[in-house]
Amino acid sequence: MMKIAIAGATGRMGKMLIEAILNQPDAQLVGALEHPACPQLGEDAGAFLGKKTGVAITADVAKVLAEAEFLIDFTRPEGTMAHLAVAETTKTKMIIGTTGLSSEQIDHLKKASEKLAIVFAPNMSVGVNVTFKLLEIASKMLNQGYDIEIIEAHHRHKVDAPSGTALKMGEVIADALDKKLDEIAVYAREGHTGERKEGSIGFATIRGGDIVGDHTVLFAGEGERIEISHKSSSRQSYAQGSLRAARFLQNQTTGLYDMQQVLGLRK
Repeated sequence: MMKIAIAGATGRMGKMLIEAILNQPDAQLVGALEHPACPQLGEDAGAFLGKKTGVAITADVAKVLAEAEFLIDFTRPEGTMAHLAVAETTKTKMIIGTTGLSSEQIDHLKKASEKLAIVFAPNMSVGVNVTFKLLEIASKMLNQGYDIEIIEAHHRHKVDAPSGTALKMGEVIADALDKKLDEIAVYAREGHTGERKEGSIGFATIRGGDIVGDHTVLFAGEGERIEISHKSSSRQSYAQGSLRAARFLQNQTTGLYDMQQVLGLRK
C-alpha cells in the first residue's frame, strides 16, 4: 500500500489527485497539505467528494511528510522547494509536476535526489510523454527543410508561459537536432521581425477560458505541413500518470527521474 500525501490539496489538481488515490486499491491518502492561510484547514480532505477519509487538511509539512512515503506536488515553485527541504530530512519520495522552476531550483532538485528518489516532469500524462517520443522521432527525420513552431493553450488562471510541457517539447526537439533550446528558441514576435531565422523553434501561447491543456508542434515544409498534437480534456490523465510515477519510485531509493523513464521510453 503506497502511503501518499498531496500538496495543494484544495486546488483543481489536488482534488483530482485525492479522488484518484481514493479509487486505487494499492494507494492510501495519508496527508493533505495547504498553505497556512487556506480557509479549508482542518476540513476532511475528501469533503468535496462527500467522503470521510480521516485525513485533515493541514499546513504542517513536517508532520505530514513524517507519515508519507510519497508526496505528489503540483503547486508553485516556492511551495515545492519548501516541501523538498523537509522531504530531504524525512526521505519522503517526491513526484513533482510543478512548472516554472528556475535553473537554480532544478539544480537543487538534482542535489536532493542524492538523498531521495524524485520523479520530476512538466507533464505526468502518459499520452503527452508518448508525444515527446513521437517528436523525437519526427525531428530526426524532418531535420532539413522544415520550420518548427510550438503552439500551446491553457486556462486563464495559468501563471507561467510558455507551459512547462511546451518547453519540454522544445527541449526534446532541440536535443534530437543536436542543438540547445536556449540558443534557437523564439518566444515572442512583434513589429518588424524580419524573415524567420532558419533552424529556430518558435513558441506561441494562448490563455483563456477553462482549457486544460492543448499542445501542437507544427513542422512546416515546402508544400506540406505535419502537425503532432496532444489535447487534454481532463486533469485525470495527470493524476493517473502521477500514480504510475509513485509505483515506479517504489523500487528506487535515490535519483532524479522523468516520465520517459517511468514509462520505459528511455533508460
